[in-house]
Amino acid sequence: MAMTTARRATITLALLAAFGGVLFLALRGEKQVQHDKVQQAADIAATVTLKGLIAVDVEGYFKDERVTRLLAAKHMVVNVTRVGSRDMAAKVVAGGTGPDFLFSSGVVAANQIVDAAAQAHLSATQITPFHSPTVIASWEPIAKILVANGLAKALSPKVYSVDMAQLTQLMLARKKWKDLKGAEAYPVSRSVLVSTTDLRRSNSGALWLALTSYALNGDVVSDRPTAQQLAQKLAELFKRQGYQENYVNGNFDDYVAIGLGKTPMAFIYENQLVAYALAKQGVGADMVLIYPQPTIVNKEVFVALNERAKALGELLASDAELQGLAVQYGFRIADTERFVAAVKPTGLAVEPRLTQVVDPPAYSLMAEMIETVAKEMTQ
Repeated sequence: MAMTTARRATITLALLAAFGGVLFLALRGEKQVQHDKVQQAADIAATVTLKGLIAVDVEGYFKDERVTRLLAAKHMVVNVTRVGSRDMAAKVVAGGTGPDFLFSSGVVAANQIVDAAAQAHLSATQITPFHSPTVIASWEPIAKILVANGLAKALSPKVYSVDMAQLTQLMLARKKWKDLKGAEAYPVSRSVLVSTTDLRRSNSGALWLALTSYALNGDVVSDRPTAQQLAQKLAELFKRQGYQENYVNGNFDDYVAIGLGKTPMAFIYENQLVAYALAKQGVGADMVLIYPQPTIVNKEVFVALNERAKALGELLASDAELQGLAVQYGFRIADTERFVAAVKPTGLAVEPRLTQVVDPPAYSLMAEMIETVAKEMTQ
């Protein structure tokens, strides 16, 4: 049957409509592709690549893929290299060939970096995104011995404080664990000592020197004669330990892996045991934290050497997700309640608010004290 004129017109219109639709979709698809290309180019142009030197304390944080993704979403690509905090100041160079930022462990190293930047005619901005108090990781039987001898007291279940003046005097008097009251739980002939890292290489070891010098002096050491005298006296607390790890992770690993037999008390950063508890979703039944009275808060100090790096430092300190990830690595942030809430499910008890906190001596005095102890350790 011959196709009618009307029907042919209808089919033609349908074909034209279909073709038009395909053409529209094709054009729209092409526009989308072009838009995506433009957006991609804009994203690439907006992306800032930064290189930094970081302390071992924050290495895990920067290697976390979640941190990398969050920074990428903010158009930041961050390349980091781990360097000892004390070595960072020597890495500051003029002319834009050096690092964009340095993330040191402790204010002493940060101040050295700022001084080096000034000498290189570079501006330097200090930002502290997170921090961690210094603590003594120990065991319930050890804490109870300290309490029995009037050196420590329980703050809450599995949380203790220790009087630093009394503890330092006891260690200098070469007292042995077996000679203390209540030593039945740890009747060994070893001297009462707190395990530290090698202060010649490690910030945490240097902070133990700062803390014990405060304990003996009754105040922050502020003059060279006193600094030298105390350093000579305290050197034996490092010499009598024997071999010491260069990094605070090694000291903590001995505490966790070998336990009470080798490490009855380990001077660490609180974030180490907190991060361990969060990763393991718990801690050993006898693991406890002892807070020195007073203690020193170790600040993770981000030193930006340009505006691009400053933006990164401010982001680390203000972004809720990045701050939350810092807590996962055991660090305290400005929101203390968030930190405490994150730790609670692990069963590890922490002291929520620290009231007795002191500063280390000025870094020039600290440098001299470290040098004095280092010389004594080689004799």
